[in-house]
Amino acid sequence: MQRTTRLAGLDCRVLQQTEGPPTAAVVLAHGYGAPGDDLVGLTEMLWQLAPALASVRFVYPAAPLSLDAMYGGGARAWWHIDMLQVQRLANGDPAALREFRKLEPEGMGAARSAMLKLVDELSVQTGLGLGQLVLGGFSQGAMLTTDVALRLPEAPRALVALSGTLLLEDAWRPKAKARAGLPVFQSHGRRDPILRFDAAEALRDVLVEGGLAVDFHPFDGGHEIPLGVLRSLAAFLTAATKRT
Repeated sequence: MQRTTRLAGLDCRVLQQTEGPPTAAVVLAHGYGAPGDDLVGLTEMLWQLAPALASVRFVYPAAPLSLDAMYGGGARAWWHIDMLQVQRLANGDPAALREFRKLEPEGMGAARSAMLKLVDELSVQTGLGLGQLVLGGFSQGAMLTTDVALRLPEAPRALVALSGTLLLEDAWRPKAKARAGLPVFQSHGRRDPILRFDAAEALRDVLVEGGLAVDFHPFDGGHEIPLGVLRSLAAFLTAATKRT
């Protein structure tokens, strides 16, 4: 089954290999400047690597903001990014790092509200509780879903942070303690030119200190999802979504 639908006002691609109600659901949010269907191609690969995921519903929402006029190719964003700040972060500017971890980006609140509403609508549509939903994403999508996973009224089944980073540290630290035991899959390239590897380590440390069960996968690469990470993700999702 593959279709396009709208959840919380967002266009979503929905895929499930088997017919009938899903046994769990995985929501994966794309990164800044990518088209809404950027991560959809991962599904077939995950199914090949992990046949047990056939009954899991995969949902890929398209971010609400269009960047097509700037980048073309159907580019979208969850919120607008200050590219000068990104460059300062990539260069290791301490002041930029402190600012980035303290201030909520303009537009992130609206993206958060949309994702929280999407989770609610998906839960009603599928009959799955929050504890049967995996949230995750790549880059900006990972930042958003990390934030949402920490703010939901109850814990999701798991969190997937692919090439994400630490954001809103003062808010995330205390909220992480309320998610002790939550399984987290985190990957990051040691040579990531956009979001520094040491910032990913800082995110890992905040989550670990909060008691979350972080499965950390560093790799020798950049801002990407290599095959080795995908293999490990398939195993993680299989374990996280199995019937209990």
